[in-house]
Amino acid sequence: MLLEAKDIVKEYKSTNTKALDHVSIGIEKGEIVGLLGPNGAGKSSLINIIAGLLTANSGDLFWEEKKIINHKLLSYKIGLVPQDIALYPKLSAYENLNFIATQYQIKRKERKLRINHLLQSLGLYKQRNKLISEFSGGMKRRINLIAGLIQQPELLIMDEPTVGIDIQSKQAIQHYLIELNKEGVSMLYTSHMLEEAQNICHRVAIMDQGKIIVTASPGELIKHSPEAINLEDVFIQLTGKELRD
Repeated sequence: MLLEAKDIVKEYKSTNTKALDHVSIGIEKGEIVGLLGPNGAGKSSLINIIAGLLTANSGDLFWEEKKIINHKLLSYKIGLVPQDIALYPKLSAYENLNFIATQYQIKRKERKLRINHLLQSLGLYKQRNKLISEFSGGMKRRINLIAGLIQQPELLIMDEPTVGIDIQSKQAIQHYLIELNKEGVSMLYTSHMLEEAQNICHRVAIMDQGKIIVTASPGELIKHSPEAINLEDVFIQLTGKELRD
């Protein structure tokens, strides 16, 4: 097991409710795991705890069977792609990536090689000197993904990496993630794009009200859910049709 979260509890004092209620999940090496659920299910809280941005009230995290005590030691091994665009709008794409790479103490020559390779892979090399503020939504999503890959992580965590973008950018990201996974990068990501999750995930975990309801491959879930023909049908059966804020 590459990473494992065991019995994670997260309670926010402001709401006096458990965002995560004894949640456990694991990610094997080379696996893509989708974390699915309605709004407020606890997905973002869980990935932020795994990424080291939030502290759980209780529970443990393990990296290759060893308990994680100091998340900073894993900064080179875990990459995070947040839902919000985490870039400086008044800097160019290259300047943003170069700055991020310096935070990982990557030497100048290696920085340039990595950045140019990633920009070319996601079709942004020609726009490398363009300001982020001038990028389209799809371009921002692609550069946001690149920013999470600069340190060449073993585990890539993504929060809605394809939300609100054009079909071409969405397909470019999906295809790139599949190729990246073939190279050995493990992935955990949240998404409301259930067709996307069905197509690229080895397993999905469906959450609701701070708990994981079920974890299995998309094919298994569809097969064992009455009258379900796709993952969306399974999702609705498990979480209901009630609107969520």
